Amino acid sequence: MRTESILRELYGGLWHTTRIDRFEKILESGAILPEPDIPENERWGTAIGQEGYPYVRTLGAVSLFDFCQFDRQTYDEKYPGSSLYYFVPCQLQWDSAVWLGIDREKIAPGFISAVELLKKWKSEKSYRRFMAEIEAAHLGPVPVSALTRAFRVSKEDDQFVPLALTP
Repeated sequence: MRTESILRELYGGLWHTTRIDRFEKILESGAILPEPDIPENERWGTAIGQEGYPYVRTLGAVSLFDFCQFDRQTYDEKYPGSSLYYFVPCQLQWDSAVWLGIDREKIAPGFISAVELLKKWKSEKSYRRFMAEIEAAHLGPVPVSALTRAFRVSKEDDQFVPLALTP
């Protein structure tokens, strides 16, 4: 999957990404959980333990990608060391990923936009990993009822495979 293809698809939306097996667990549980039942060594940023946890995880939140005002060229120039391309089109160690579209209005009470999250990160003088201006968060679980669509992408082709939002 070419990065440009997936970014065009994601542009303007609010997203969460996961593996296919974890997507199935999300559907079964009824929500994207801030602390899903997955091994620590399979989580992003856990190699050195709690001290290395990403910022959003320390908030008890679900990490989201906010592509509402995203401009790739500006973002790449401003944040050349960003982890964005570790996740897009899919995490480097994965062969494929599922992208879940999220309705902003349905998660509004617990939603922290990318702009608000950056302000919070700066005000707390947090030095934990965080993708400025693109990473957003939801405090607590994101219910499956807030999902607008799901599709699977693979490193091997440029296909967007739609997935049903029911178990």
